[in-house]
Amino acid sequence: MIFVFYFFAAILIWLSYRSLVGGIEYLRFFRQELAKPRSDFTPFVSIIAPCRGVDDGMHENLQAIFDQDYPEYEIIFVVDDENDDAYSVIEQLISSRSTNARSEKIRSKAVFAKLIVASKATISGQKVENLREALLHADDRSQAFVFVDSDARASSDWLRSLVAPLENEDVGASTGYRWFLPKRQTFASELNSAWNASVASALGANTASNFCWGGAMSIRRAVFERLDIRGKWRGTVSDDFAVTRAMNESQLPIVFVPQAICVSAENCTLTEMLEFTTRQMKITRVYAPKLWILSFIGSALFNFVMITAVMIVIFGGKNVLPVGAAVITLISVLAFSIGKAYLRLKAMRIALPHLDGQLRKQTFYQATLFLFAQPVFLFNCIAAAFSRRLTWRGTTYELKSPNETVIISGR
Repeated sequence: MIFVFYFFAAILIWLSYRSLVGGIEYLRFFRQELAKPRSDFTPFVSIIAPCRGVDDGMHENLQAIFDQDYPEYEIIFVVDDENDDAYSVIEQLISSRSTNARSEKIRSKAVFAKLIVASKATISGQKVENLREALLHADDRSQAFVFVDSDARASSDWLRSLVAPLENEDVGASTGYRWFLPKRQTFASELNSAWNASVASALGANTASNFCWGGAMSIRRAVFERLDIRGKWRGTVSDDFAVTRAMNESQLPIVFVPQAICVSAENCTLTEMLEFTTRQMKITRVYAPKLWILSFIGSALFNFVMITAVMIVIFGGKNVLPVGAAVITLISVLAFSIGKAYLRLKAMRIALPHLDGQLRKQTFYQATLFLFAQPVFLFNCIAAAFSRRLTWRGTTYELKSPNETVIISGR
């Protein structure tokens, strides 16, 4: 039995080492991308922001979309109910911005905003239904569609940076990602951030292995329409997985843009954290089953080896070889994993210099909570193996297949 441990321990040490090397490459990629000169490619674009309910800091998040350093663009806010609390928040924001614009004598940019109401979803996720409706209202001048989530807070150069890769017409899509930076440092919120961070570092220079994140995503209008993304969204819950699949099938590169990383400042409870992470893995189980299997195997391997190593150290007695191997395993995996966490956080500090102080405060949590994130991953994967039902923004869905969604209940 001890030889089984040796075998899997060697695999985990190797994978942890490779992960550290990946962290070094990740940081190098950030530095290279952030050192590039500012892009002058600024075509008229349509930003689509689906909303439901009022997120923590939502007013600031939406205001940041108006405050982009970009000459001319439109924002299409979309909800599915005029009685939704988000409706009045958006309406007031548009009204106040229009009033302020009229009072300015000189304007350096033009931002047009509209608020539309989508129909209630019947065979798709409500967010997807909102996106599909919003696209019908896009200005004819738009050369690209940009998608942003209401719980994501963008920096002032977010739009310019996200659109820049599309100057190359061979690019399929560009994407950013999220970083959870909770207002209060609670165990659940920081664990949620550590869990998400491991996914964030999967993006990088390799455009063939990148994936789209719907909270910060941009696609040329011509590519979007040629691939019939709106049609491909019909019957789905995950907008970004559907886009990623379309790009992969067409062999179009997905460019990750570090400058387009958005911060989510929401806090969560342990229950909410488990609900969020499990929902992500259930979606992965349906839309990217191979990735789900790899996550399952990886988290199971980590938990088995680390728990077994601790048990050997505690109960191994005078068995020098097993205890020594267990100690080496624990030290190696911990050192490589802590190094990866540090490099990943360092990359975020470079990408978000205005939040450096707040990000520094996450150092301890990022360097330790990966130990808890792996059991959470395993729990998520197991839960996804037994159920395809999830609740998102008040609506419960059953994911029958990548193209078939059943709405169980919702508001």
